[in-house]
Amino acid sequence: MDLGLSETQELLKNSARDFLENESPEQLVRDMEEDEAGYSPELWSKMAEQGWQGLLVPEEHGGAGFDFLDLCVLLEEFGRALVPGPFMSTVLGGAVPIMEIGSDAQKAEFLPRIASGDVIFTLALTEPSARFDEEGVQAEATVSGDEVTFNGTKLFVPDANVADYMVVAGRSSNGVTLGIVATDQPGVEVTQLQTIARDKQAEVKLNGATGQLLGTDGGGWAALEPVLNRYTVAECAYLVGLAQMDFEISVDYAKERVQFGRPIGSFQAIQHKCADMVTDVDGSRFIMYKAAWSLATDQPAEDTQMSVNMAKAWCSEATRRVVAHGQQIHGGIGFTKDYKIQLYFRRQKRAELAFGDADYHRELVAQQLGI
Repeated sequence: MDLGLSETQELLKNSARDFLENESPEQLVRDMEEDEAGYSPELWSKMAEQGWQGLLVPEEHGGAGFDFLDLCVLLEEFGRALVPGPFMSTVLGGAVPIMEIGSDAQKAEFLPRIASGDVIFTLALTEPSARFDEEGVQAEATVSGDEVTFNGTKLFVPDANVADYMVVAGRSSNGVTLGIVATDQPGVEVTQLQTIARDKQAEVKLNGATGQLLGTDGGGWAALEPVLNRYTVAECAYLVGLAQMDFEISVDYAKERVQFGRPIGSFQAIQHKCADMVTDVDGSRFIMYKAAWSLATDQPAEDTQMSVNMAKAWCSEATRRVVAHGQQIHGGIGFTKDYKIQLYFRRQKRAELAFGDADYHRELVAQQLGI
């Protein structure tokens, strides 16, 4: 069984790591926590020059035409560098649903602008119920021809503060319905939320907000399922990169920190924590890429869904164990804002909860097992 990356994927991985080490250093991550926008327009433009926003976009629409597995390779590097900004919300929340169910006109209008970095998208899905299933969508959607009007509240919407457009899920008389809504209209009210990761999530109130119908009236949930699967595995890829870097930082610290006249890495308790960390990182990487491969190669739906749920259940808890061990290895300094390790600890929590925590996905696996 070949678990290695292709030559193209290795090139993407190495070039991304070199780029992000230079363009997204720790200080930028810290600065963006305090920045109102939460991202660097300069970095965003440079990423577009690399072709990353258009990595999945077909070549006829100005993109690179790569597949989802390639995107996960890139997102591992994003996790290592804790890249701030609306990349995943734009690519997974905007480009993917438009590619999946957008009309030819919508693809021609939006995909080239996404690929060039000219617009920022996000997905407005969750509501105060904080559910990730179909029943959680209760915002009102009223369809009139090719236009849809939304009324209701969306919660935990990533990067809504800087998004030009939102893909909004609402409920019409025919079921869940999607629309592309411009954020610069009176019917959209965005309120920033305070989060442990200091990322940019928002409450979005929709009061007669109008937009283009995306897909069909009532066909939104069937269209969203493959989108949510990709977004969920993308979060797993980010978690794998994050956990890998947390592990490397912790091992280096264990080798360098001297206590009782010797490096703390010489103590069995620390050694075993490091062994557990690398086991969890590698296990997470394997199960994530298995799910990514299933999605990229259109494996049978039941097998793919099981792989996605298993990956998120495992990666959510395994990477939490990794960052917890990292904190413990560092001792008190690991909990101070002056030290780097806490950045990984806090961002792990955001990604762990995104699109359902481990318990949520374990329940879905159990349902698929018929128990």
